[in-house]
Amino acid sequence: MNDAEHPFGPLVGRVDDAFDAALNHLRGNPLADRLFYALSEAANFSVLWHVVNFIRLVLRPSLRRDVTRLAVALGVESVLVNQGLKRLFRRQRPAFAGDRPHDLRTPSTSSFPSGHASSAFLAANLLAATHRRGKVGWYALAGLVALSRPYVRIHHASDVAGGAVVGVVLSRIARRLWRV
Repeated sequence: MNDAEHPFGPLVGRVDDAFDAALNHLRGNPLADRLFYALSEAANFSVLWHVVNFIRLVLRPSLRRDVTRLAVALGVESVLVNQGLKRLFRRQRPAFAGDRPHDLRTPSTSSFPSGHASSAFLAANLLAATHRRGKVGWYALAGLVALSRPYVRIHHASDVAGGAVVGVVLSRIARRLWRV
């Protein structure tokens, strides 16, 4: 796609292309392929975050209110992103004609913003509010999930950046509503 055709402008197109080229240096590494494909698949439909949330409930039943809040926030985020923002922007996903080293579900929704990134950063922000000692770990996991999407060529880097911003904004709204 030439710069004039890029839906978010030529600068964003060049950044997306440069980020994709940088990932090419890592793609094909068996460990990186396994990690990023597994994270991308595990985070489909926010399953990864719901499993984390369920484990928190099992280990600490006193967190029931926080667990419920995260589950509700993830549901609201999913509807807003997948039924709202993605329909508004209708951005095409990156073109990829090669073979993937691992199975991967190809989404039918548009590319912008990344729902994986938005749910990851929403979850990390809400989890960090109740697990301050694990804050770095939550954000690292969110970052890896978000990075998995351009790595597996399902999203552009700008889709992930937009999704991360959406997730942080939604988590801050939720925290204000719940006074967390």
